[in-house]
Amino acid sequence: MTQFLPPNLLALFAARDPIPYLPPAAKLPHEKKQKGYDGVGAFLSVFEHPSETPPPTRVETREERLERRRRERAEQTAYKLEQEIALWDPTTNPKATMDPFKTLFVARINYDTSESKLRREFEGYGAIKKICMIFNKENAKPRGYAFIEYEHERDMHSAYKHADGKKIDGKRVLVDVERARTVKGWLPRRLGGGLGGTRRGGADVNIKHSGREDNERERERYRLEQRDRDERGRHDRERPAAGAGRRARSRSRSRRRSASRSRRRERERDREARSRDDDAERKQRRRSRSRSRRRRSRDKERARDDKKNKRRDKERREHKVKPEDIKIKEEPRDGLPLDGNYPEFNMGAMDVQIKQEPHEHEHKYNPDDTNGDDEYNY
Repeated sequence: MTQFLPPNLLALFAARDPIPYLPPAAKLPHEKKQKGYDGVGAFLSVFEHPSETPPPTRVETREERLERRRRERAEQTAYKLEQEIALWDPTTNPKATMDPFKTLFVARINYDTSESKLRREFEGYGAIKKICMIFNKENAKPRGYAFIEYEHERDMHSAYKHADGKKIDGKRVLVDVERARTVKGWLPRRLGGGLGGTRRGGADVNIKHSGREDNERERERYRLEQRDRDERGRHDRERPAAGAGRRARSRSRSRRRSASRSRRRERERDREARSRDDDAERKQRRRSRSRSRRRRSRDKERARDDKKNKRRDKERREHKVKPEDIKIKEEPRDGLPLDGNYPEFNMGAMDVQIKQEPHEHEHKYNPDDTNGDDEYNY
Protein backbone atom coordinates (compact mmCIF):
# COMPACT_ATOMS: atom_id res chain seq x y z
CA MET A 1 0.00 0.00 0.00
CA THR A 2 2.87 2.35 0.87
CA GLN A 3 4.45 1.88 -2.53
CA PHE A 4 1.75 4.06 -3.99
CA LEU A 5 2.68 7.05 -1.79
CA PRO A 6 4.58 9.97 -3.27
CA PRO A 7 8.30 10.31 -2.57
CA ASN A 8 7.88 13.20 -0.13
CA LEU A 9 5.67 11.06 2.13
CA LEU A 10 7.87 8.01 1.78
CA ALA A 11 10.80 10.09 3.05
CA LEU A 12 8.93 10.55 6.33
CA PHE A 13 8.90 6.80 6.92
CA ALA A 14 12.58 6.26 6.08
CA ALA A 15 14.90 4.90 8.84
CA ARG A 16 17.53 7.14 10.45
CA ASP A 17 21.27 6.58 10.30
CA PRO A 18 22.73 4.33 13.07
CA ILE A 19 24.44 5.92 16.10
CA PRO A 20 28.20 5.88 15.66
CA TYR A 21 30.25 4.00 18.29
CA LEU A 22 32.75 6.05 20.34
CA PRO A 23 35.13 4.43 22.85
CA PRO A 24 34.70 5.49 26.53
CA ALA A 25 36.92 8.29 27.77
CA ALA A 26 37.60 6.54 31.15
CA LYS A 27 36.82 3.32 32.93
CA LEU A 28 33.34 2.62 34.16
CA PRO A 29 32.71 2.73 37.93
CA HIS A 30 32.50 -1.04 38.29
CA GLU A 31 35.77 -1.41 36.34
CA LYS A 32 37.73 0.94 38.55
CA LYS A 33 39.86 -0.50 41.35
CA GLN A 34 38.89 1.09 44.73
CA LYS A 35 40.95 1.19 47.91
CA GLY A 36 38.01 1.10 50.37
CA TYR A 37 36.97 3.19 53.37
CA ASP A 38 39.42 4.01 56.21
CA GLY A 39 38.72 5.13 59.82
CA VAL A 40 39.21 8.59 61.41
CA GLY A 41 41.87 7.50 63.86
CA ALA A 42 44.56 9.19 61.86
CA PHE A 43 42.76 12.55 62.24
CA LEU A 44 42.21 12.57 66.03
CA SER A 45 45.14 14.90 66.55
CA VAL A 46 43.37 17.54 64.53
CA PHE A 47 40.35 17.71 66.92
CA GLU A 48 40.37 20.06 69.96
CA HIS A 49 40.65 18.84 73.53
CA PRO A 50 37.33 18.28 75.45
CA SER A 51 38.40 20.71 78.18
CA GLU A 52 38.72 23.44 75.58
CA THR A 53 35.21 22.85 74.14
CA PRO A 54 32.98 25.97 74.62
CA PRO A 55 29.60 25.51 76.36
CA PRO A 56 26.64 24.91 74.06
CA THR A 57 24.65 27.98 73.13
CA ARG A 58 20.97 27.70 74.16
CA VAL A 59 18.43 29.16 71.75
CA GLU A 60 15.55 31.14 73.25
CA THR A 61 12.12 29.77 72.39
CA ARG A 62 9.19 31.87 71.25
CA GLU A 63 7.30 31.54 74.56
CA GLU A 64 10.41 32.52 76.52
CA ARG A 65 10.98 35.52 74.28
CA LEU A 66 7.39 36.72 74.74
CA GLU A 67 7.61 36.21 78.50
CA ARG A 68 10.91 38.12 78.64
CA ARG A 69 9.47 41.05 76.69
CA ARG A 70 6.38 41.13 78.88
CA ARG A 71 8.53 41.10 82.00
CA GLU A 72 10.71 43.92 80.64
CA ARG A 73 7.67 46.03 79.83
CA ALA A 74 6.23 45.40 83.29
CA GLU A 75 9.53 46.43 84.89
CA GLN A 76 9.69 49.60 82.79
CA THR A 77 6.07 50.46 83.66
CA ALA A 78 6.68 49.84 87.35
CA TYR A 79 9.81 52.01 87.28
CA LYS A 80 7.96 54.80 85.50
CA LEU A 81 5.07 54.57 87.99
CA GLU A 82 7.47 54.79 90.90
CA GLN A 83 8.99 57.95 89.46
CA GLU A 84 5.56 59.52 88.81
CA ILE A 85 4.30 58.56 92.29
CA ALA A 86 7.40 60.15 93.83
CA LEU A 87 6.80 63.37 91.92
CA TRP A 88 2.99 63.46 92.28
CA ASP A 89 1.69 66.01 94.80
CA PRO A 90 -1.97 67.11 94.46
CA THR A 91 -1.53 70.04 96.84
CA THR A 92 0.85 71.81 94.44
CA ASN A 93 -1.59 71.83 91.50
CA PRO A 94 -2.31 75.50 90.66
CA LYS A 95 -5.54 74.66 88.80
CA ALA A 96 -7.07 72.72 91.70
CA THR A 97 -9.94 74.01 93.82
CA MET A 98 -9.37 75.94 97.05
CA ASP A 99 -11.11 73.77 99.66
CA PRO A 100 -11.02 69.97 99.09
CA PHE A 101 -13.82 69.39 101.64
CA LYS A 102 -16.20 71.50 99.55
CA THR A 103 -15.16 69.87 96.27
CA LEU A 104 -17.27 67.26 94.47
CA PHE A 105 -15.81 64.75 92.00
CA VAL A 106 -18.01 64.00 88.94
CA ALA A 107 -17.00 61.15 86.58
CA ARG A 108 -18.41 59.46 83.45
CA ILE A 109 -19.40 62.78 81.91
CA ASN A 110 -20.39 62.87 78.27
CA TYR A 111 -17.55 64.23 76.13
CA ASP A 112 -19.95 66.75 74.55
CA THR A 113 -21.11 68.15 77.91
CA SER A 114 -19.98 71.75 78.49
CA GLU A 115 -19.11 73.57 81.69
CA SER A 116 -22.30 75.66 81.55
CA LYS A 117 -24.37 72.46 81.30
CA LEU A 118 -22.67 71.06 84.40
CA ARG A 119 -23.25 74.32 86.23
CA ARG A 120 -26.98 74.28 85.38
CA GLU A 121 -27.34 70.66 86.51
CA PHE A 122 -25.49 71.02 89.84
CA GLU A 123 -26.58 74.54 90.82
CA GLY A 124 -29.79 73.05 92.15
CA TYR A 125 -27.95 71.73 95.20
CA GLY A 126 -26.28 75.01 96.13
CA ALA A 127 -24.13 77.91 94.98
CA ILE A 128 -21.10 76.82 92.91
CA LYS A 129 -17.79 78.60 93.38
CA LYS A 130 -15.62 76.91 90.72
CA ILE A 131 -15.76 74.11 88.12
CA CYS A 132 -12.57 72.43 86.87
CA MET A 133 -13.03 70.19 83.84
CA ILE A 134 -10.04 67.96 83.03
CA PHE A 135 -8.71 67.91 79.44
CA ASN A 136 -6.02 65.91 77.67
CA LYS A 137 -2.68 67.75 77.56
CA GLU A 138 -1.80 66.54 74.05
CA ASN A 139 -4.98 67.12 72.03
CA ALA A 140 -7.07 69.22 74.48
CA LYS A 141 -9.96 66.74 74.43
CA PRO A 142 -12.10 66.25 77.57
CA ARG A 143 -11.21 63.30 79.80
CA GLY A 144 -14.79 62.75 81.03
CA TYR A 145 -14.53 63.96 84.65
CA ALA A 146 -14.52 67.26 86.53
CA PHE A 147 -14.27 68.83 90.01
CA ILE A 148 -17.00 71.16 91.32
CA GLU A 149 -16.37 73.39 94.33
CA TYR A 150 -19.40 74.67 96.30
CA GLU A 151 -19.63 77.74 98.48
CA HIS A 152 -20.80 75.68 101.47
CA GLU A 153 -19.92 72.18 102.57
CA ARG A 154 -23.57 71.25 103.21
CA ASP A 155 -24.34 71.86 99.53
CA MET A 156 -21.53 69.50 98.56
CA HIS A 157 -22.94 66.81 100.89
CA SER A 158 -26.40 67.29 99.40
CA ALA A 159 -25.07 66.85 95.85
CA TYR A 160 -23.02 63.83 96.96
CA LYS A 161 -26.15 62.20 98.36
CA HIS A 162 -28.68 62.97 95.61
CA ALA A 163 -26.75 63.55 92.34
CA ASP A 164 -25.17 60.10 92.00
CA GLY A 165 -26.54 58.33 88.92
CA LYS A 166 -28.05 61.48 87.43
CA LYS A 167 -28.40 61.38 83.64
CA ILE A 168 -26.71 64.29 81.84
CA ASP A 169 -26.69 64.34 78.03
CA GLY A 170 -27.67 60.68 77.87
CA LYS A 171 -25.05 59.36 80.34
CA ARG A 172 -25.40 58.62 84.05
CA VAL A 173 -22.65 60.35 86.01
CA LEU A 174 -20.86 59.01 89.08
CA VAL A 175 -20.50 61.44 91.98
CA ASP A 176 -17.96 61.13 94.79
CA VAL A 177 -15.94 63.33 97.15
CA GLU A 178 -12.42 64.46 96.30
CA ARG A 179 -10.05 61.87 97.74
CA ALA A 180 -6.65 63.13 96.49
CA ARG A 181 -6.27 65.75 99.24
CA THR A 182 -8.60 64.23 101.85
CA VAL A 183 -7.54 60.54 101.93
CA LYS A 184 -3.98 59.72 103.00
CA GLY A 185 -2.05 57.56 100.53
CA TRP A 186 -4.59 58.05 97.78
CA LEU A 187 -3.44 57.56 94.17
CA PRO A 188 -5.32 58.30 90.94
CA ARG A 189 -6.16 55.71 88.34
CA ARG A 190 -3.24 56.60 86.09
CA LEU A 191 -0.82 55.80 88.95
CA GLY A 192 -2.38 52.44 89.82
CA GLY A 193 -4.99 53.64 92.32
CA GLY A 194 -8.65 54.59 92.10
CA LEU A 195 -11.83 52.82 93.15
CA GLY A 196 -12.94 51.52 89.77
CA GLY A 197 -12.87 47.77 89.23
CA THR A 198 -13.41 47.59 85.47
CA ARG A 199 -9.72 47.80 84.48
CA ARG A 200 -7.82 45.76 87.07
CA GLY A 201 -6.58 42.99 84.81
CA GLY A 202 -8.22 39.98 83.20
CA ALA A 203 -11.85 38.95 82.94
CA ASP A 204 -11.60 36.92 86.17
CA VAL A 205 -10.62 40.01 88.15
CA ASN A 206 -12.57 42.83 86.50
CA ILE A 207 -16.16 43.64 87.37
CA LYS A 208 -18.70 44.55 84.71
CA HIS A 209 -20.83 47.10 86.58
CA SER A 210 -19.00 49.61 88.77
CA GLY A 211 -20.60 52.12 91.09
CA ARG A 212 -19.71 54.21 94.09
CA GLU A 213 -20.92 51.74 96.71
CA ASP A 214 -20.26 48.62 94.66
CA ASN A 215 -16.65 49.63 94.03
CA GLU A 216 -15.84 49.71 97.73
CA ARG A 217 -17.29 46.27 98.29
CA GLU A 218 -15.66 44.89 95.16
CA ARG A 219 -12.31 46.39 96.14
CA GLU A 220 -12.49 44.78 99.59
CA ARG A 221 -13.42 41.45 98.01
CA TYR A 222 -10.55 41.76 95.53
CA ARG A 223 -8.11 42.52 98.36
CA LEU A 224 -9.26 39.48 100.36
CA GLU A 225 -9.05 37.20 97.31
CA GLN A 226 -5.55 38.45 96.52
CA ARG A 227 -4.42 37.81 100.10
CA ASP A 228 -5.89 34.29 100.06
CA ARG A 229 -4.19 33.60 96.72
CA ASP A 230 -0.82 34.77 98.03
CA GLU A 231 -1.13 32.67 101.20
CA ARG A 232 -2.08 29.63 99.17
CA GLY A 233 0.90 30.08 96.85
CA ARG A 234 3.31 30.50 99.76
CA HIS A 235 1.93 27.41 101.47
CA ASP A 236 2.29 25.38 98.26
CA ARG A 237 5.89 26.48 97.84
CA GLU A 238 6.76 25.52 101.42
CA ARG A 239 5.29 22.03 101.29
CA PRO A 240 5.13 20.86 97.68
CA ALA A 241 5.13 17.13 98.40
CA ALA A 242 2.43 17.32 101.05
CA GLY A 243 0.48 19.64 98.87
CA ALA A 244 0.75 17.23 95.94
CA GLY A 245 -0.46 14.33 98.10
CA ARG A 246 -3.27 16.47 99.46
CA ARG A 247 -4.21 17.53 95.95
CA ALA A 248 -4.20 13.89 94.82
CA ARG A 249 -6.40 12.94 97.79
CA SER A 250 -8.68 15.87 97.12
CA ARG A 251 -8.90 14.87 93.44
CA SER A 252 -9.78 11.27 94.33
CA ARG A 253 -12.28 12.52 96.91
CA SER A 254 -13.80 14.88 94.36
CA ARG A 255 -14.00 12.02 91.83
CA ARG A 256 -15.79 9.83 94.38
CA ARG A 257 -18.14 12.66 95.22
CA SER A 258 -18.85 13.33 91.56
CA ALA A 259 -19.50 9.61 90.98
CA SER A 260 -21.86 9.49 93.96
CA ARG A 261 -23.59 12.63 92.70
CA SER A 262 -24.00 11.12 89.25
CA ARG A 263 -25.45 7.91 90.75
CA ARG A 264 -27.80 9.97 92.92
CA ARG A 265 -28.91 11.96 89.90
CA GLU A 266 -29.54 8.75 87.95
CA ARG A 267 -31.63 7.34 90.82
CA GLU A 268 -33.58 10.57 91.01
CA ARG A 269 -34.15 10.52 87.27
CA ASP A 270 -35.35 6.89 87.44
CA ARG A 271 -37.65 7.74 90.34
CA GLU A 272 -39.06 10.71 88.45
CA ALA A 273 -39.58 8.57 85.35
CA ARG A 274 -41.41 5.90 87.40
CA SER A 275 -43.56 8.55 89.06
CA ARG A 276 -44.40 10.04 85.65
CA ASP A 277 -45.36 6.59 84.33
CA ASP A 278 -47.53 5.94 87.42
CA ASP A 279 -49.23 9.29 87.01
CA ALA A 280 -49.88 8.61 83.34
CA GLU A 281 -51.32 5.18 84.20
CA ARG A 282 -53.54 6.68 86.93
CA LYS A 283 -54.77 9.32 84.51
CA GLN A 284 -55.50 6.65 81.92
CA ARG A 285 -57.45 4.60 84.48
CA ARG A 286 -59.32 7.68 85.60
CA ARG A 287 -60.17 8.49 82.00
CA SER A 288 -61.39 4.93 81.36
CA ARG A 289 -63.50 5.00 84.54
CA SER A 290 -64.99 8.35 83.67
CA ARG A 291 -65.72 7.08 80.13
CA SER A 292 -67.42 3.95 81.48
CA ARG A 293 -69.46 6.09 83.93
CA ARG A 294 -70.48 8.43 81.13
CA ARG A 295 -71.39 5.43 78.95
CA ARG A 296 -73.51 3.86 81.74
CA SER A 297 -75.28 7.14 82.46
CA ARG A 298 -75.92 7.57 78.72
CA ASP A 299 -77.39 4.05 78.52
CA LYS A 300 -79.59 4.73 81.54
CA GLU A 301 -80.88 7.95 79.99
CA ARG A 302 -81.61 6.18 76.72
CA ALA A 303 -83.48 3.38 78.54
CA ARG A 304 -85.47 5.97 80.51
CA ASP A 305 -86.36 7.83 77.30
CA ASP A 306 -87.40 4.58 75.62
CA LYS A 307 -89.69 3.75 78.54
CA LYS A 308 -91.25 7.21 78.38
CA ASN A 309 -91.83 6.90 74.63
CA LYS A 310 -93.38 3.46 75.00
CA ARG A 311 -95.68 4.68 77.79
CA ARG A 312 -96.73 7.67 75.70
CA ASP A 313 -97.45 5.50 72.66
CA LYS A 314 -99.46 3.11 74.79
CA GLU A 315 -101.59 5.91 76.23
CA ARG A 316 -102.22 7.25 72.76
CA ARG A 317 -103.33 3.86 71.53
CA GLU A 318 -105.63 3.36 74.52
CA HIS A 319 -107.40 6.72 74.14
CA LYS A 320 -108.09 6.22 70.41
CA VAL A 321 -111.79 5.56 69.65
CA LYS A 322 -112.63 2.79 67.20
CA PRO A 323 -115.32 3.38 64.56
CA GLU A 324 -117.22 0.19 65.43
CA ASP A 325 -117.64 1.36 69.04
CA ILE A 326 -119.63 4.45 68.03
CA LYS A 327 -123.42 4.13 68.71
CA ILE A 328 -125.92 6.55 67.09
CA LYS A 329 -129.48 7.00 68.29
CA GLU A 330 -132.19 7.44 65.65
CA GLU A 331 -134.80 10.20 65.98
CA PRO A 332 -138.40 9.05 66.46
CA ARG A 333 -140.48 8.71 63.34
CA ASP A 334 -144.20 8.36 62.62
CA GLY A 335 -145.76 5.23 64.07
CA LEU A 336 -142.99 4.62 66.66
CA PRO A 337 -143.74 4.72 70.36
CA LEU A 338 -142.50 7.81 72.14
CA ASP A 339 -141.36 6.05 75.26
CA GLY A 340 -137.76 7.01 74.87
CA ASN A 341 -136.53 3.58 73.78
CA TYR A 342 -134.97 3.79 70.40
CA PRO A 343 -133.69 0.90 68.39
CA GLU A 344 -129.94 0.57 68.40
CA PHE A 345 -127.94 -0.33 65.34
CA ASN A 346 -124.28 -0.32 64.38
CA MET A 347 -122.71 1.68 61.61
CA GLY A 348 -119.61 0.99 59.67
CA ALA A 349 -116.45 3.05 59.73
CA MET A 350 -117.29 6.64 58.81
CA ASP A 351 -115.14 9.71 58.77
CA VAL A 352 -118.06 12.13 59.49
CA GLN A 353 -120.98 12.16 61.91
CA ILE A 354 -124.48 12.73 60.45
CA LYS A 355 -127.20 14.32 62.51
CA GLN A 356 -130.82 14.06 61.34
CA GLU A 357 -132.96 17.17 61.79
CA PRO A 358 -136.69 16.72 62.75
CA HIS A 359 -139.34 17.39 60.19
CA GLU A 360 -141.53 20.51 60.19
CA HIS A 361 -144.65 18.75 61.53
CA GLU A 362 -142.74 17.24 64.42
CA HIS A 363 -142.18 18.96 67.72
CA LYS A 364 -138.83 20.79 67.87
CA TYR A 365 -136.69 20.93 70.92
CA ASN A 366 -137.66 23.69 73.36
CA PRO A 367 -135.73 24.04 76.59
CA ASP A 368 -138.74 25.59 78.39
CA ASP A 369 -140.95 22.63 77.57
CA THR A 370 -138.49 20.03 78.69
CA ASN A 371 -138.41 21.09 82.34
CA GLY A 372 -139.78 18.15 84.19
CA ASP A 373 -140.72 16.37 80.98
CA ASP A 374 -138.92 13.12 80.13
CA GLU A 375 -140.19 12.99 76.60
CA TYR A 376 -136.92 14.04 75.02
CA ASN A 377 -133.74 12.78 76.55
CA TYR A 378 -130.53 13.73 74.80
